[in-house]
Amino acid sequence: MADTSNLKLTITFTDPDLDDSDKDEEVQKLLAQMKDLDEVEAVERVVNPTVLAGTKSVTGWVVAQLIAFVKPENVKQLWGFLSDRLSNKLIELEAEANGKKIKIKASSRQELEAAVKAIQELVKPE
Repeated sequence: MADTSNLKLTITFTDPDLDDSDKDEEVQKLLAQMKDLDEVEAVERVVNPTVLAGTKSVTGWVVAQLIAFVKPENVKQLWGFLSDRLSNKLIELEAEANGKKIKIKASSRQELEAAVKAIQELVKPE
């Protein structure tokens, strides 16, 4: 097997009709579901770097955002899972692998399918 780095995938819920609490609830549901997946190496909330120790912030997380690390060979299987849960939700995906980054907005199954194709190209070894 070629020595390839994991795909770093950041998912952000961007629906303007949802308030921060609703977006945070979406993140928590997806986070719990993704922790049970064998295809995901790690999944966690994104730490908010602007929250200082000792402040009265309720959380130290970026609202509406999570990050997952996935082996390149598991991208397609993960997308089957994500497309079932994220189709028809307004999201922004940021993927980073092999020193390259892409950012994609999606709100439908078709846009998610286009996103997975772009991400699969990103994780292809050179």
